Amino acid sequence: RQRVGHRLVIVAVYEYNVRDEYSCRTPRGADMCFYGYKRNMIKRRHITMDAIYDCHLHTEFSADSETPVRDQLEKAISLGMKEICITDHHDYGSEFCPDDFTLDIPSYIESLRKIRDEYAGRIRLNIGIELGLQNHVGEYLHDFARTLGKEFDFVLGSSHFVDRMDPYEREYWKHFEEKEGFRAFFEVSLKRVQNLLDTFDSYGHLDYVVRYAPHKNEFYSWNDYEPYIRPLLKLLIENGKCLECNTGGIRYGLGNTNPCADVFRLYKELGGEGITIGSDAHTPETLGIGFDFCREMLKEYGFRYYTVFHERKAEMLPL
Repeated sequence: RQRVGHRLVIVAVYEYNVRDEYSCRTPRGADMCFYGYKRNMIKRRHITMDAIYDCHLHTEFSADSETPVRDQLEKAISLGMKEICITDHHDYGSEFCPDDFTLDIPSYIESLRKIRDEYAGRIRLNIGIELGLQNHVGEYLHDFARTLGKEFDFVLGSSHFVDRMDPYEREYWKHFEEKEGFRAFFEVSLKRVQNLLDTFDSYGHLDYVVRYAPHKNEFYSWNDYEPYIRPLLKLLIENGKCLECNTGGIRYGLGNTNPCADVFRLYKELGGEGITIGSDAHTPETLGIGFDFCREMLKEYGFRYYTVFHERKAEMLPL
């Protein structure tokens, strides 16, 4: 349940069944959105993908995915998408992780270019990267942006670690009480955006930390962390950067995007316009998940366009 302006939106996790059809099962596997206008009228809608292109996708090049690039492309084609962007993880300086979240950049680019050519005429494959932001490797990231940035269509900047720990891991929540874990994440995120603005095009899943909290967003309110979130948004706006609407939060049972809807309301009030949209899908089954909710929420707050990047240049498309 999420209030969006004058509407009460009741949203569940979207998930395909094995026949690739929509069916309404349990709250964690529902495939419908229910929009309540005012109080008495309920309108039921099937999920539709329309022309929103998924610009946050992972494949076998990421340590946390085994999905072939072609599988993601075929799924996108089946949903009617005309283009997508692969954004595999590159978290340089994360050697403390049990898995290697760095890319062999030349091999990655060469492989995606070959597949891009193979699918030309069927779907446009944009070559992106999810660049892990950490201040202790700032020199590397600035150099990366100068020397390799032009090789990509799109660079998504994201925060994943705090004090060498990932909120995805239980260790993080053993170290931090829940609210302190939230605060620490937002504090370090602001510092990274302040120092690394020139290394990315859009800032990804701003409240990533909420997905993995012991109680998820049950006791979370973005207002408690406004001293970090507001200046972060203002930095993005003042420097021509986008904010990502990441629908992975819906898949994780938050009933909301990452960041949550109210942060997009604030972003709009501050003058923000640039929005990129991504599912953060690591498997084809979740590609494009929750895009209907995302579209309706963004339009409710006055957004009319979302952004895709080609050769690091922004192009705005209607929602």
